[in-house]
Parts: sequence; C-alpha cells; structure tokens
Amino acid sequence: MSCITHAEAWKRLSAMNDILILAHAKPDGDAVGSMFALYHALRQCGKRVRCEIVDVPAALRFVVAPEAFSDFEPAHVVTVDVADQKLLNDCFKNTYGSRVELSIDHHGVHTAFAEETLVDPTAAAASEVLFDLFTIGGVALTKEIATCLYLGLSTDTGCFRFANTTAKTLRTAAALLEAGVDNGAINIEVFETKTPQYINFEKAAMNALRLCLGGKCAVMVLTQQMYREAGITEADTQGIKGLPRMIAGVYAGITVTEQPGGVYHASVRSKEPVNAAEICAEFGGGGHKYAAGCELGRDKEEALRGIVAAAERQLAKANLI
Repeated sequence: MSCITHAEAWKRLSAMNDILILAHAKPDGDAVGSMFALYHALRQCGKRVRCEIVDVPAALRFVVAPEAFSDFEPAHVVTVDVADQKLLNDCFKNTYGSRVELSIDHHGVHTAFAEETLVDPTAAAASEVLFDLFTIGGVALTKEIATCLYLGLSTDTGCFRFANTTAKTLRTAAALLEAGVDNGAINIEVFETKTPQYINFEKAAMNALRLCLGGKCAVMVLTQQMYREAGITEADTQGIKGLPRMIAGVYAGITVTEQPGGVYHASVRSKEPVNAAEICAEFGGGGHKYAAGCELGRDKEEALRGIVAAAERQLAKANLI
C-alpha cells in the first residue's frame, strides 16, 4: 500500500480497463458526484466502466447515469470518497473490499486499504481531487462531468459556507460554472427543496432535540419509528444532521440515529474550537474536524451517555466548560 501523486494516479487509471467504481455506504453528494464524474471521465477515455451504489437520496439522483450499472466482471476496483474500507456498503465490501487497487479521497483521517491511494486532505471534497486529476489527465470538462463535480463540491462545503471552502475551492467551482453547470437549479434542488414527508420528519426531529452541557451541546435522537411515521428513509434526510449545530451557543451538535438493525449511529457537527473527529474517534469513528461519525452500539441510553461524555471531554479540552 502506497500513497501516490495525481499524475501517478492518472497513469494507473489509464492502464486499467473493465473498471468498477465504489463509494461509501449512505452516499452523500460528494460520493455520488465523484462516482459519476469519474465514470464519465473514464468512458471519455474509451474505458469499460461500471458503478455500484445503493440508497442514493432522491435529491441527488439527477447525476446518476442508468447505463453505468452494466453487468460485467471487473478487472480493477477503484473507490472514491471512501476514508476507510469499513465504510463500504457491506455487500460490496465483502465482494470487492480486498480487491481495491486505487482509492481517491480527501479525508485527513484516511485509513489506507487500497494498493495505492491518492489523498489530498487540503481539498474540500473528493470532487475537488478529481477535478485536479482530470486536469492532469487532459479530460475534456463536459457539462455532464462538471455537473457531477459541482454536486460533490457544493454539498461537502455546505454550498460553500463551511470552513473547508478555500480560494482554490472557489476557483474550481468557477471553472465548473464556465463548463456550463446550472448552479442555481442544482442549489434549489439539493439545498432548498423539501418534500412534505421531510417537513413532517423535521418537525418530529426538532421536538426530539435537547440541549445539554450548559447549552454548549445539542443532541437529537432519530428513531426508526419516526422514519416510519413520516414515510421517509434516512437516505433522504441527511441534511437534517446539521440542525443541532445551528443553535446559538452550541459547539457540538450530535444526531444519534437508530439504524434498521438496531445499532445507533452518531453524526457530530461542531464549531471551532471543538473537534468532531476526536469525539467520534473515541468510538472507532472519524471524519473531518467539524463533521464526523461513529457507531455507538445497540443500547440507546448507553449510546447517549457515551457520546455526550465524549463531547464533554472535548468541550473541557477547549476550555468551554
């Protein structure tokens, strides 16, 4: 296993054919956008490529290429936006997890699992890494590819509001707009459009939100019963995990979600100087400084006590309590 440069990664991709692209389970905009941007780029180069992805949120499906789900046995396996092998969907992890030759990612906590890894932790999104990769490879930036990249870039930066948005990120976004991306339409679809089911679910979620640690931490618990009653799935409610952090005075916003199998998962969103990744690292998870996740086990009360205690330690470390 070795880390390689953009140029080396492109050389490796150029030598491949019959390629399978995978992204992480519970795909977000960067996972979906990166996957299909790479799919179109490799197809442009004459490669036979297929994608495997499940549970794509409805708001992100406009970039999904139906023809990408062809059926052939891949000779090579590539991942995008996957920080750790365990984040792959179980069915793909069991079949292809040990065969990943190249991983393209932007997470600073990336755990090497592929033969070769291209990781740029300064990039706001895996889509930004791919933009640089395509530039080196001479890929024509079609509107189709640019739209996929813009989806990834905009979602991982909160529509360019988050601290990971750099001057380079904005220059990349400008190049994508120059390639024909309809950013207004995408922003409305992804960030501003909510179904009646989502609104009902958000009401229930807000009712379940509680402040703790002197108002410095907010915790929201989402149960499978809440999903059933609203007639919605977790895949279509990813944006809701940012709500606890929006409260004035909150430095650690925690969303604890009951999974279909009974395990509870935590998504942590934080503000400076609290490190969300360090909170989740206590449970074997990780992510970015201000956005991370982890699994907490099957006991709801124990899960809540554990994650709040971890948040309390980080707040104390930051001299906030």
